Amino acid sequence: MTEPRVPGSRGADLDVPCGESVAVADLDMGMREFGCDCGERHALVMDVHPPSRFVPESLVSMLRETIEPEEGGEFDTMHMMGVVLEEFPEKVVAEDVSENSDVGYALVWVTDFDARRLHEVVVELVVELMEHAVSHADDDAASEFERQMHEFDVGEFVDQYRREREFEHETDTPV
Repeated sequence: MTEPRVPGSRGADLDVPCGESVAVADLDMGMREFGCDCGERHALVMDVHPPSRFVPESLVSMLRETIEPEEGGEFDTMHMMGVVLEEFPEKVVAEDVSENSDVGYALVWVTDFDARRLHEVVVELVVELMEHAVSHADDDAASEFERQMHEFDVGEFVDQYRREREFEHETDTPV
């Protein structure tokens, strides 16, 4: 008997921001992006991917110490991708696949960006969060921090971080 195509079921399809769709069963936890029928590459993020996929663990620790999610717990990939989704709602699709016991993850995000551009977007948004938090301080250190953040080269950071993280391998671990 054929299984119905409903979200979270085996064989379910996920609509991609470009208008195409991809089978959830084809999305492996080791994937960071995939080639789409539209001809573009789309970034792929799952809740099991650590936030250190995008920024160093030391920064993740700082974010966890300073950001208290409304629903409790600690700042993680879900919150990071929530910020991206909020900023680019037409370019990100999120899907709860927790009912699908075949995939090994509960949440998946597919973006209209490729993996490198998504990495830049995440870093840009983290920098904005940090600038906003520091802007509420009334001291010279805050002004200096804001100046340094305006000079921060996101593209260079992403290039270096991706080289050090070796994103092309399934053994993707923090530096």
